Amino acid sequence: MTFPIDVPDSWAGHEHYARRVLWRLARQPSLPTLYFQGRWLNGATLADAVRATAVGLRRAGLAPGGTVAVLTEPNHPAMLIGRYAAHLLGAAVVQVRSANPRSDAFPLPAATQARILDRTGTSVILLDAPQLERARTLLSLTEGSPRLLGYGVGAADCPDALSYRDEPLGELPAHSPDRRALVAFTSGSSGTPKSIDQTFGVWDSTVRSAASGEPDERRVFLAVTPLSHTIGAMADSVLAAGGQVLLHQDFDAPQVLRAFEDHGVTDTYLAVPHLYRLTELLADAPGHEQGPGPDPVGDALWSLRRVVYSGTPAAPHRIAEALRVFGPVLVQLYGTTEAGGISNLSPFDHLEPELLGSVGRPLPWVEVEVREPGTGDPVPRGEAGEIWVRASTVMDGYPNDPEQTARVLRDGWLDTGDLGHWDRYGYLRLTGRSGQVIKSGGLKIYPAAVERALLSHPAVRHAAVHGVRDPDRTEYVHAAVVFRAGRTSSAEELRTHVGELLSPLHAPAEITFWDSMPLNERGKPDLACLRSGNGRQAYDGAPPKGTP
Repeated sequence: MTFPIDVPDSWAGHEHYARRVLWRLARQPSLPTLYFQGRWLNGATLADAVRATAVGLRRAGLAPGGTVAVLTEPNHPAMLIGRYAAHLLGAAVVQVRSANPRSDAFPLPAATQARILDRTGTSVILLDAPQLERARTLLSLTEGSPRLLGYGVGAADCPDALSYRDEPLGELPAHSPDRRALVAFTSGSSGTPKSIDQTFGVWDSTVRSAASGEPDERRVFLAVTPLSHTIGAMADSVLAAGGQVLLHQDFDAPQVLRAFEDHGVTDTYLAVPHLYRLTELLADAPGHEQGPGPDPVGDALWSLRRVVYSGTPAAPHRIAEALRVFGPVLVQLYGTTEAGGISNLSPFDHLEPELLGSVGRPLPWVEVEVREPGTGDPVPRGEAGEIWVRASTVMDGYPNDPEQTARVLRDGWLDTGDLGHWDRYGYLRLTGRSGQVIKSGGLKIYPAAVERALLSHPAVRHAAVHGVRDPDRTEYVHAAVVFRAGRTSSAEELRTHVGELLSPLHAPAEITFWDSMPLNERGKPDLACLRSGNGRQAYDGAPPKGTP
């Protein structure tokens, strides 16, 4: 077939990442490029879908500077196709299915999605068939009047973007690096996602920073976490380099191993619990002893060159186990939604056991300083402080929240909120977080939000929430509860209550019941006492987590 988009040679090195992607697709139109649910899209078919979607978005009224909300099933191809189409038109994209960077298993409530549409000025919702009714519900909840555009689905109120394949694309707007490109999300202190603005310049830098390997190296990237977060830029980078992307809707360890073997996967990104699970599965494989080789494990891992993992602190002994299974292909990434990647532990670093408790050294394009909390003054090397970063991948700010933006962004530097220090080898080690934040299941969970949810239950008088790590450094939400006089409830009922108000991931893994809340000398809940369990009533709930 004739390539569906006129791609000039100048797009080969264009600063607009989507134009670089299309240039590469035009050079290999027959290559199977994007895989989803047993079907490959080749380069020409993928580009044709991007062009048709761009035409459909224009027909729906999208203009440069506008915003498209993408609402699909997890890791649907339209998440990439819709973003490329909108970005070619100079418009921003917001993914509204979920705010969890590790899994789309728990969609955002409709009311939260509607608020996102209003706050971002969304004019078009791009959706797939399973989301049509949800999109119609959102129209009834929003203050604006966004139009619907289907991907592979059409209705009277929702034309199909793919029906515009025969219409000309027309002239594209001039590229503007300072125009908003993406609205991303991090967890807000209220339990509602907090939005982050990223310009085209920031996103283009993020895509370039995700590049790895030699220019002509074969790359097959497996996506098992949401494209709306960390791996979105990784997928873009792979496609811009002429590689292939496999889309899985979520992490399933046996399916991941089959994909490794069947498709010759070279690169993937895993949350830390995913890496643990694969390690356990492979270590138990028949005939496996010392890592990749002539055995079932070696057959599955023959093509792997990079396994990037991040999201939560990783236990050194578990990473050592993974190294024995996977061999020298592991890359630990430390970063934040606001900053992008900050530092990494390279495959060679993993060979030094002393370094496995660190998060590595700063990436080449990132400056890192450790500063004194409160003053922002640099601390002597080796002393703990707040981690500040400066890089081209740092966000542009929190929209509609200038005060918070001013607190974390100063003179081009971002306060990550993480605490850490440089070790004697010049590697960065994390020691905690400023304020009270629990990182569990891929989300930053604010204890205050869970406490408010518990206190809204009619039986609860007092509640205190804190995080507890188990020996694998996995963090869990724990809660202590004091009932009102004459009232009671069960742990399961309270967990359900929190899950319905916030999300199932916010529900405490353990709830203990107390006659009265222990307080410290400042009149605040005594977390040391709560963790010890001295004075609590009989435990009622799931098996305790977070204890050795």
